[in-house]
Amino acid sequence: MTLHVTDEGPVRTLTFDNPGRKNAIDVPTLQALGEALHRTAYDDGVRVVVLTGAGGDFSSGADLSRNDHPLSAAHPMTRMRLWADTVTTLHDLPQPVIARVEGVVVGAAANLALGCDFVVAATTARFSEIFARRGLSLDAGGSWLLPRAVGLLQAKRLALLGEIVGAEEMLALGLATWVKEPNELDAFVTDLAVRLAAGPPVALALTKQMLHHGSTSSFEAALAQESAAQTVNFGTDAPAARRAFAERTEPDFTGAWRLDTTPDATGAKPATDQEDFR
Repeated sequence: MTLHVTDEGPVRTLTFDNPGRKNAIDVPTLQALGEALHRTAYDDGVRVVVLTGAGGDFSSGADLSRNDHPLSAAHPMTRMRLWADTVTTLHDLPQPVIARVEGVVVGAAANLALGCDFVVAATTARFSEIFARRGLSLDAGGSWLLPRAVGLLQAKRLALLGEIVGAEEMLALGLATWVKEPNELDAFVTDLAVRLAAGPPVALALTKQMLHHGSTSSFEAALAQESAAQTVNFGTDAPAARRAFAERTEPDFTGAWRLDTTPDATGAKPATDQEDFR
């Protein structure tokens, strides 16, 4: 198996491990990634996901050389549907996702990284929408993700020329959230994951969803979605934050659906004791 799934507390790490081919993603790996992401979406014990690669590279993209899997001989539309299903699951994942990237971040793998919520790049990272140099068009969501990350003109430059850009230019263009030295990468990603895992999981999931929809919805629709999200939060982790603020402590965000037992302005408590409805 060229995809490893490891858990450390609430942080799940998905690691491409095919270093002999710079972690190229073959059909079994893509299937394993899709299945792992689907399981993760319904696992309340996972609060953060890290997507990375072994051996000093993130991934060189789709492995076009493998033909020993039944899907490899299938119609290209069938294979592309597998990619579409996987990248959609990644994009819609309720948990925050960190792409930990170093070395090559190329082709479909570059767009997997852009489909994450944070991209932490080592100074060794080299990004390329290499498709045109392979006689191909963008895929893995790149035609939607890339212009939203860098703007239309720079997206055309990267996509039509297939240029390779280094980590500092990734940061300048908006392809990376942070750039770190290789010996700082793991500590930074771990700290970021811990901070995210301590956050309110439902509120973060709703915010992530709204940000994704915001670029294609009206202002009025965004306001309506915000109102619905806050209504959910008022019965989830907002009461814990309010109590922690009053008590000058750190809140314990569980993501549980609860009734608040905080007294109202008259000092009266709700008639129903706090219950966990999950």
